[in-house]
Amino acid sequence: MPPLSLRIMGRDLPGRECGAYRDVHVAVQRGREPEAAVPGDAAEAVWEFTVEAVAAPDGAWDFRGPYVHGRRGARFLYLTWGELPPGGAFTMFRRAKLMLDDLPPQAVERGAAEARLGLTDACGMPVCAAVRPPGLTWS
Repeated sequence: MPPLSLRIMGRDLPGRECGAYRDVHVAVQRGREPEAAVPGDAAEAVWEFTVEAVAAPDGAWDFRGPYVHGRRGARFLYLTWGELPPGGAFTMFRRAKLMLDDLPPQAVERGAAEARLGLTDACGMPVCAAVRPPGLTWS
């Protein structure tokens, strides 16, 4: 199967200052590293990349690639939050998991999916932990 194109669209970012954190940015995590960091006060955050979708022996979809984390049956993408001062290094302080088992099978078969989610939690901090519908919408 050709690569699965993913587009992640985040809105309602929490700002550059959240609690004790300054110079807040959010990035998609590729392997162990943040990639394409977006400032926490941006109007939106958008990432586009591909993953490999393969049919597992039981007929379910499985996902692979440098953006994919977790074990088979519980794969996910990370959005990583960190402080990124001018000229400094990204220092992660929390992450959100976008669970791939929530992907609609039709989107996988079509070869493209888009996720939309808010990036600020009820306390005004960066969203973290597993983000599932209705907090995340796949199309």
